[in-house]
Amino acid sequence: MPELPEVETTRQGLLKLIVGRKILSANIYQPRLRWLVPEHLLSTLDGQRVADISRRGKYLLIAFKNGTLVMHLGMSGSIRVVDTELPLKKHEHFELTFNNNTSLRFDDPRRFGAVLWQNVGETLSLFKSLGPEPLTEDFNANDLFTRSRSRTQNIKTFIMNSNIVVGVGNIYASESLFLAKISPKTSAGKISLKRYQVLTQSIKQILSEAIKNGGTTLKDFSGVDGKPGYFTQKLSVYGRADAACERCNGTIKKITQNQRATYYCSKCQK
Repeated sequence: MPELPEVETTRQGLLKLIVGRKILSANIYQPRLRWLVPEHLLSTLDGQRVADISRRGKYLLIAFKNGTLVMHLGMSGSIRVVDTELPLKKHEHFELTFNNNTSLRFDDPRRFGAVLWQNVGETLSLFKSLGPEPLTEDFNANDLFTRSRSRTQNIKTFIMNSNIVVGVGNIYASESLFLAKISPKTSAGKISLKRYQVLTQSIKQILSEAIKNGGTTLKDFSGVDGKPGYFTQKLSVYGRADAACERCNGTIKKITQNQRATYYCSKCQK
């Protein structure tokens, strides 16, 4: 599943390719994604110019004068910008064509992604309960520590909760906990402020490095240029079950938490 670094990589790639471009047409080839793609986009986007592209959690926000196109990559989605004359791929469900003979195409084989619209002055309900962005000052140890008190859930589940902090998905949660030397099985409420200070810095470091390396490609993800993410080569624990720990002579273990795979070193993560 594309996580924050993959979405940020996509955002950065799109900035160079479509900002300032005028839309000649919008096309909906499959409206049944996670939520129904609004039919009014065909007329709403006609003739509009892309003003900016931002990100909130794992959502891409493509801004126009009359509102914002909200896109989510779901579990298997990707966005590419190609020559308009290039034939559509089987799972390309949404397209914007621009005035320079290029098209933005949203590919989503499993159809868990989303294409939505947010009017000027409106905030979609899905944004209202989101926690702080992990790479900003709003995400800090004091807040994390305070919100963790009396929490009995494990720390990995806690930091993956988008109401606590956005964008720390499964891969990066495992990697951040490894860097911080914290066991993913530890209850969030039992972790000290000092260890939360280490963990918040670890999360920021891991996500920043992943963005720098273009995200992580395990199976489906590629950037707007079609290239895979290279952070896969830097993963310390994720996907390395039974391998030797790179930090000690322990062995990487794999367990399941909340139906998600968790990887950690049982020797140096306490």
